[in-house]
Formats: sequence, C-alpha cells, structure tokens
Amino acid sequence: MTYKKNILITGGAGFIGSHVVRLFVNKYPNYRIVNLDKLTYAGNLKNLTDIEKKDNYTFVKGDICELDDMIALFETYDIDGVIHLAAESHVDRSIKDPFTFARTNVMGTLALLQAAKIKWGGNFSGKRFYHISTDEVYGALAFDGTMFAETTKYDPHSPYSASKASSDHFVRSYHDTYGLPTVVSNCSNNYGPYQFPEKLIPLFINNIRHGKPLPVYGKGENVRDWLYVEDHARAIDLIFHEGKTGETYNIGGFNEWKNIDLIKVMIQTADRILGNPEGTSDKLITYVTDRAGHDLRYAIDASKLNRELGWEPSLQFEEGIEKTIRWYLEHQEWMDEVTSGEYQNYYENTYSNR
Repeated sequence: MTYKKNILITGGAGFIGSHVVRLFVNKYPNYRIVNLDKLTYAGNLKNLTDIEKKDNYTFVKGDICELDDMIALFETYDIDGVIHLAAESHVDRSIKDPFTFARTNVMGTLALLQAAKIKWGGNFSGKRFYHISTDEVYGALAFDGTMFAETTKYDPHSPYSASKASSDHFVRSYHDTYGLPTVVSNCSNNYGPYQFPEKLIPLFINNIRHGKPLPVYGKGENVRDWLYVEDHARAIDLIFHEGKTGETYNIGGFNEWKNIDLIKVMIQTADRILGNPEGTSDKLITYVTDRAGHDLRYAIDASKLNRELGWEPSLQFEEGIEKTIRWYLEHQEWMDEVTSGEYQNYYENTYSNR
C-alpha cells in the first residue's frame, strides 16, 4: 500500500507517546506510523496492544542516539514527518545520572535532526520535524499570576530541564541554519492512563490502593499546571498538521494545583471509589526532604495555541483525575505488571517471534 505520509514517532511506547501513536494510527489509516522506541524501563509495548496489529502500524526497537541506524530508518520507511517524544524525563533520575539525560535528550535529538537533514537533502516540501519539550526549560515562577509564554527566557534548574533546553536549541538551530522545517511545543505536566508509576499521580494511586506512604516533598507548596494526556495528544496532532514552521507553541491545561491540594483531591476520590470511609488515606501523607533545585511554580499560557489553531483542553481537572483514578484501579493487572517488571518481557515474547 502507498501511504499519504510516513510518520516516525519516537518514544511511542512511553506514556505520552503511546497516546499519540494510538491517535494517529486510528485517525489516519492512510498514514504509515513507525513507532521507534528503545524500550528502556519507561517503554511498555503493552500500552499499545489494541493497535499493534493494524496494517498502518510498525514498531521498531532502536536507539535514537545511533546516527547510522536513524539514517537507515529514514531510508527504509521513507520518513517524511517526525514527532519526537523519546526522552529521559524523570527529574529525580536526572539528578542521580545527568549523563544519561544528556546522551538521550541532547545527542539523541541531534542524531535525529542530522538524519532528517541528510535524508531530506534540502528538499523539505511536505516534510516536518516536530520536537516535543517541557515547560521546565523556563525555570520557575513566583506566586504573582505570571505564566510561561513562548517568549519566556530559558532558565532550566535541573539536569533534566537543562538537557531538554539544549535539545530545543538544537532543533531551532537546524531550522535557522539548514532550513529544516521544525516546530517545537512545550507542555505542562501530563496525567492519565499508562503513565509509568514513578510519576506522582500513578504512584500515589497505587500507594493508596496498597496503604503505602504518600511522600510529599517539602510542605507540598509547589504548584504545577496539569494537562490530561489525551488533550495533549490532540494538541500534538493539530500542531503537526497546522502549526507554522519555525514556531513554538505552549500546551497547558490552565489548571494550576499545589501538590498538597492535588494529593488531597486524589485521596478523597480514590477512597470514595474504593469504598473507604472518608479520610481513610489521609494518614498516608508523609512529608520528606525537598528535592534539590525544586522549582516553586510552573504555569503555561496556552493562549497562542488557542488563538492560532483553536485548541483548548476538553477536561477540567476534577473530571480528568476521576477518569484517571478509575482507569488505574480498573487496570490493576497493568499496574502490577509494571511494578513487578513483568511488562519488560512482552517484546521478546511477542515481537521476537514475528
């Protein structure tokens, strides 16, 4: 079959990536979707069992840092669009191992850019390189109502955010220097189904389920803007198809919460769904030493995306968190396989025999 577009989605077995892959595979049957993932601990092909047998879906296990492999991948599948989500993304891990974050997030992005430049050869008609980044590159905000705009000066404070800031700059440099048709988006904290349980929301849902402590950094005063992952996937679809080349778009939920207030809403919701008496899990809150370089507040101004492309989030947080908690509690087998590591056997058991 001849496809209208051949789209490479990197990190497509991860949390956000799997939602983007699913959306594109189902929405665009005339696109071939190539999902490239290294299958580190955060990559889980069981996130995609519902679409893995679709004719327009292909999975490739590979490392974005290997330039020769990326060039070969572009050639094999005649790639004309890239949606780049592959990244190391956990701040605590970046503090312990910054070199891994520099390698994957910086050098991996650079290898993909170079592969695109080489294979597209200056003929950029119909081509697009879309790089997904984070609001953490902007640093921190005070409690003064200000928000991150696309023009906000970069001020990263962790090895993770520094690596993402560097990759953003490389993407823009390839547009300015070589004319590569790039677009960048910076998003706020995502939540929803299939998120690896090292992250706050799935970790706390699982801990509430098992009656384990809920570790809260400092006093829980840090503020984050939360975005439901399927709304983010819709925004990515829109920016990929309609965003202006060379532009940056901020994606946010207009949905700020103090960590401690978020946790209390999660406790109330989870206890109600589990049939626990109100307040049962309050005692699980445990305050721990604050994270080094912990940014106080993030808030995304997504008005440009709304104004220029018409996007807005579909879910309010209370609705989204209820939907999310119910998903994790109804998919305990998925959570158990992730926490036990059993999910990591799926590739060898399923794909190696094909």
